[in-house]
Amino acid sequence: MDSPGYNCFVDRAKMDRAIRDAGPRELSCTELPELKQLARQGYWAHSHALRGQVYQRLIRDIPCRAVTPDASVYSDIVGKIVGKHSGSSLPLPEFVDSSQVPSYCLNPRGEGAVRKILLCVAHQFPDISFCPALPAVVALLLHYSLDEAECFEKTCRILACNDPSKRLIDQSFLAFESSCMTFGDLVNKYCQAAHKLMVAVSEDVLQVYSDWQRWLFGELPLSYFARVFDVFLVEGYKVLYRVALAILKFFHKVRAGQPLESDNVKQDIRLFVKDIAKTVSPEKLLEKAFAIRLFSRKEIQLLQLANEKALKHRGITVKQKRQFVHLAVHAENFHSEIVSVKEMRDIWSWVPERFALCQPLLLFSSLQHGYSLTRFYFQCEGHEPTLLLIKTTQKEVCGAYLSTDWSERNKFGGKLGFFGTGECFVFRLQPEVQRYEWVVIKHPELTKATPVAPPEATAAPSQLGHAVPLDPTDRLSPFLAARHFNLPSKTESMFMAGGSDCLVIGGGGGQALYIDGDLNRGRTGHCDTFNNQPLCSENFLIAAVEAWGFQDPNTQNPGP
Repeated sequence: MDSPGYNCFVDRAKMDRAIRDAGPRELSCTELPELKQLARQGYWAHSHALRGQVYQRLIRDIPCRAVTPDASVYSDIVGKIVGKHSGSSLPLPEFVDSSQVPSYCLNPRGEGAVRKILLCVAHQFPDISFCPALPAVVALLLHYSLDEAECFEKTCRILACNDPSKRLIDQSFLAFESSCMTFGDLVNKYCQAAHKLMVAVSEDVLQVYSDWQRWLFGELPLSYFARVFDVFLVEGYKVLYRVALAILKFFHKVRAGQPLESDNVKQDIRLFVKDIAKTVSPEKLLEKAFAIRLFSRKEIQLLQLANEKALKHRGITVKQKRQFVHLAVHAENFHSEIVSVKEMRDIWSWVPERFALCQPLLLFSSLQHGYSLTRFYFQCEGHEPTLLLIKTTQKEVCGAYLSTDWSERNKFGGKLGFFGTGECFVFRLQPEVQRYEWVVIKHPELTKATPVAPPEATAAPSQLGHAVPLDPTDRLSPFLAARHFNLPSKTESMFMAGGSDCLVIGGGGGQALYIDGDLNRGRTGHCDTFNNQPLCSENFLIAAVEAWGFQDPNTQNPGP
């Protein structure tokens, strides 16, 4: 068989070892569903020539803004920008944020060409402020391009994509940081065992998850990254989340119960990804990734937008030193009659990332405010989300994370009506720890996501099946709102309800928590919404009730 037609930037010996070339193949399909299937199967993974052709075709079809730099622009500007410098001595643009150029199977000339292309991209895209993934993308594309100019054009088309439904590469710190928070939220929901390990071994979980793009765009060997990129070009950004989650699952499987190789779990994961071939093949990695039944693309977009809004609210739009998430619960000024500092930190590790940097604010304590549901509502109204903690006379501890302001109950005219979103969850801490999330998260077959209106045009749900128009600049459509889903019945979305004589969490076939109006007695059982076991003794007497809010550390006035 003839040697593949590598370009002058590729080290032939390295490339032959990294990806065995099985010779040319043809691709006749044009329909997206078939391309999607072939990409997942790795149809062009072992044909260097065909992969180059597919990349050219897929990138050419990306919808771009009217004026997008092409190969001829590169030929015009490269000499002026680079001058007489050799490629290896060229500085990298600031937006790569100290990311190294992965060499993969490039020779020294290829490594220098990547730097030249990056500088020219920076010249043509002055609005890019933060894009650490770009060196890896350019390096990969250079393996499958005829020359520097073609690689430059492909890169520009990816960056200039103007299809709002087709997110490709983060180009600002705000987009990057919100993607890290979104990844953390997904880990919390889909990789709970790995998340528990991260909480146990790291001071700041989000600091670990902020490395997720580096696992893909830098640490993964070429044969793995190329397979991921094949599917990414066809399916978009969601694929990246899938693969990163699969990496974390494999890391946990291999390392659970073993001492970490260093005192830095972030570094340990990087080393694991770099040597991932010792653990799993590219095919098995993708197989694991697509076995994870993620939220719809629209729901992930809503979560991403909610995280972006939280960052903007805190004024975090450019890179800055990160606070430790664990320090949100300060040992010296945290006091609860129900949970310890450690238990509160464990609960804090379960909440959505956009609230993880907030500090716990005691809103209601039955020992301070009395055993009155009316007073409970009064103290909690105006706060969203809230955390409910219950201690029984048998010293059992359970509770719920509640996504929506309790004032929503007033929209039902005094009747008991359910509201809230799928971010609600219930849990028990004593005698053993167990968390139960919305049943749809683990069983998406119960529903099929429906198209979600653009966030700026959507109203917030006041109750199941109804909505209250909002000022579009005031609030995003809530992530995991029940109305986004085709549910077979309302029993799968009975999150929280409050009346004058009782408070209910979870419904359908039973209630996860029921508390009477005197905050004296309660009961717990299985419910359809959370598919939970009883959170404590099925009928219990209450020793203490607390409600906690989430106080932004930058906010002076915590609110009512």
